[in-house]
Amino acid sequence: MIIDYINGGFELASGLFTLNHCRVLLKDKAVAGVSAVSVAFFTIWGFWNMYYYPCLDQWASFFGGLFIVAANMIYISMIMHYRKLAKK
Repeated sequence: MIIDYINGGFELASGLFTLNHCRVLLKDKAVAGVSAVSVAFFTIWGFWNMYYYPCLDQWASFFGGLFIVAANMIYISMIMHYRKLAKK
């Protein structure tokens, strides 16, 4: 299914962009202009997609979705870590 491959590609690209956010945060060591709530929302949506995509037999989207959920979880943990450091 070409549609699944296209969507899976978007999911994979989204994960790469999220990892770029992680790279910048690691470099800057400061959180500015980022809402952890927004990232958390998209992570929860990603967890839903991990259930939803197999029901549709969309495995490329599923694996791309796994990647973005993992990237978002890393990003959320980094946001929380650097916000905690900033409060000290």
